[in-house]
Amino acid sequence: METIIKPPRTMLEVYNCLPEGTPVQLINNQLIMSPAPKDRHQKLIGKLYLLVTAFVERNHLGETRIAPSDVFLNEENIYQPDIYFVSTEHLAGFQEDGFHGAPDMVIEILSPGSEKTDKVDKFAYYEAVGVKEYWIVDPLDKTSIGYKNVLGKFEMITEKKGQLSSLLLDTEFTF
Repeated sequence: METIIKPPRTMLEVYNCLPEGTPVQLINNQLIMSPAPKDRHQKLIGKLYLLVTAFVERNHLGETRIAPSDVFLNEENIYQPDIYFVSTEHLAGFQEDGFHGAPDMVIEILSPGSEKTDKVDKFAYYEAVGVKEYWIVDPLDKTSIGYKNVLGKFEMITEKKGQLSSLLLDTEFTF
């Protein structure tokens, strides 16, 4: 008897067939591959992750994750934010394959190839799905721009150099 193998029919099925650790995100139903980040990006993401995670754990606020960690927003959008925070009340969204739903806070560190994606595509989608706070950080000059979600629209919180002032966590991280 012959076994019939069915090819994937949707981009989600293609995504789910990829080997673990493949540097790809599903953005607007398109597979977007990314090379490994540059050293400046890696140092900054590591520092911010340690600062945010220590604060979140010390205050028993929820969980944080660092890329690559899948965030399943819907069947056409699976992102791997650089850093994301999920409050205690939303921890049920974690499954073995990643987080299902909108994280409470997302931090994206810009890379030369990710600026449009982070500032336009992801910005609009994070806004639409209800991410409460979104931070975009430029590793070149350490400028951080924060947005809070008010009735489905992002409003700018602040723009600072070397600091991320989270309203959601009610604290400031200096990096």
